[in-house]
Amino acid sequence: MKKILSIIAAAIVCSCATQKHETADLIVQNGNIYTVNSKFEKATAMAIKDGKVAAIGSDEKILKTYSSFNTQNLDGKTVYPGFIDAHAHFYGYGSSLQNANLRGTASWEEMLAKLEAFAKDHPDGWLLGRGWDQNIWPGKEFPTKEKLDELFPDRPVFLTRIDGHAAIANQKALDIAGFTTDSKMEGGDFIQINGKLTGVLMDNAKDKMATYIPAADEKKVRRIFADAQKDCFAVGLTSVVDAGLDYDLVEEIQKLQDEGSLKMRLHVMLSDSQKNIDWLTKKGTFNTGKLHVNGFKFYGDGALGSRGACLLEDYIDKPHHRGFLLSDISHFKKMAKIMYDNGFQMNTHAIGDSANREILKIYAETLKGKNDRRWRIEHAQVINKNDFDYFGKYAIVPSVQPTHATSDMRWAGERLGAERLKYAYAYQELLKQNGWIPLGTDFPIEEIDPLLTFYAAVARKDSKGWPANGFQKENALSREDALRGMTIWAAYGSFEEKEKGSLEPGKFADFIILDQDILKVPESELLKTKVLSTYISGEKVYGR
Repeated sequence: MKKILSIIAAAIVCSCATQKHETADLIVQNGNIYTVNSKFEKATAMAIKDGKVAAIGSDEKILKTYSSFNTQNLDGKTVYPGFIDAHAHFYGYGSSLQNANLRGTASWEEMLAKLEAFAKDHPDGWLLGRGWDQNIWPGKEFPTKEKLDELFPDRPVFLTRIDGHAAIANQKALDIAGFTTDSKMEGGDFIQINGKLTGVLMDNAKDKMATYIPAADEKKVRRIFADAQKDCFAVGLTSVVDAGLDYDLVEEIQKLQDEGSLKMRLHVMLSDSQKNIDWLTKKGTFNTGKLHVNGFKFYGDGALGSRGACLLEDYIDKPHHRGFLLSDISHFKKMAKIMYDNGFQMNTHAIGDSANREILKIYAETLKGKNDRRWRIEHAQVINKNDFDYFGKYAIVPSVQPTHATSDMRWAGERLGAERLKYAYAYQELLKQNGWIPLGTDFPIEEIDPLLTFYAAVARKDSKGWPANGFQKENALSREDALRGMTIWAAYGSFEEKEKGSLEPGKFADFIILDQDILKVPESELLKTKVLSTYISGEKVYGR
C-alpha cells in the first residue's frame, strides 16, 4: 500500500512539474473576441499581465499556459479592442456638461425656455450654453439677441452653435468684449441686420469673445475631466484624440494621470498659437502611454451649417457667398514648414472644397511625395472630384466623422447642390486613397457614442433609421472597416498602432465587452447594443 501511495505521489509531483502555469492578472475565456490584428483573427480567451495582453487564442491554449485568481467566463459575449475616437474634444465635452445643453431644441423659443430653466439653477457668472442649430428650426434663420437682452440685461450670455463655429451673445457680453457695428476680424464675422448687431458671431469673432469668459479654476477643471471620462467609459471609449488644447491643460492632464484620477488615454493636438509651438519645441514630442503629444491642430475654414465653410463656388442658398478661410494662406504655409522641420504632425480642419484644396496643395508642396508623416485633414468633408488623389499621392490622412454625414444630410444639398454633394462625406472614396481611414465623432458637436459612428458609417442613416436606403450608400464602409476605423486605424492615425488599437501580445489590455456582436447582428439591431464593461490596462473602469 505504501508503495502504491508513493507512486501516486510521485505521479502528482511529476504532473505538477510538467503543467507549470504562468500567472496572469486576469484571464477572460469562453468569449467571442475580435483581435482586429492584420488578419482580423478571432479568439475565445485572453491572458492579461502587467496591464498588457500576455497571450490571446483558444481557451485550451490560454488555460493550458496561464492561471489566475481572476478568471472570467464571458459566456460567449463579444469583446473588441477599446474604441478610439480619432477626433473629438474631450475637455470641451466635459466643459459643455457644466453649461446649458441646448442640443435638439426645435425652435428659438424652446431654446430660450431651456436656458431660463438652467439660469434659475445657475444664477451666477456668465450664462453659457451649447448645441442650438437653426437648421432644425422653422425658417432655418440665425437668431437675433433681442430676447436675450430682455431676459438677461445684466448678465453676459454666450451660446455656442452645435458646430462650435458660431455663437450668439447678448448685449452685455458684446459690451464686455467691446464689439460694435464697426468691429471687423479676419476669418470671422459680426452678423448685422439693418446696421445693428444681431449678436451672432462667426468663427474667429466667436473665439475672440470666448477669451473674455473667466477661465475655470482647478476644482472645475478636475470636474470637467472627471465628467468627460465617466461618460466616455460608459460608451466603450478607452482613448480619445482631443483636437486642440493649450499646453497648460496638457500639463494638467499629465498631473491628473500621474495621480491616477484620470485613466483615459489621450492624444492631444495642441492649438495653433505661438506659445504652444514654443512649448513643444522646447519640450519635444512625448508619449507616456497615457498621454501623447506630437502635433498641432489648425483651422482652415468654418463649418457648412453656419455657411463658414470655404467653397470654390457660391452657396446655393446664399448667392455671392463662398465662406472664408480662417487665416491667410501664408500662415498655413509658414506653419507647414515649422511642422515639417520639427517633425510635428500637422492636422488641419477643412470642410469646404476650397479649404480642402488649399490645404492639400500646401501639404503636397511640403511633403513632396509618399511619406510617413501622417499629416491629416480633419473632416475632409467636401472634396472637389479632381482633388481626391492628393490624399493617396502624398499619403495624407483623411480623418472623418461619419455622424457628420447623417446630421447634415437633410440640408447639405441646399448649401451645395447635387453635384458638389456627390463628392461630400465620401468615405469610401477617401478610404481607397491610402487603404485606411480613422473615424471619430467630433463630440460634443455630435453625440459621444461610438456605436452611432459605426451605424452611420455602415448604414448611412440617422439614429431613427432614415433614409430607408441610406444616404449616398455608395460611400458606406463595411462593418470590418468601420471597426478598424474606430480601433487600429484610429491608433495608426496617431502613431500609436504599436501600443493599442488591436488585442495582440505586448499591447495595452484596453478592451470592451458588448452584449451583442455588431459585426453580425441585423442592421436594425445595431443601436440596441449595450456596453457591458470597459477595461483599460486590464482594469475594469466601467461596468453596466
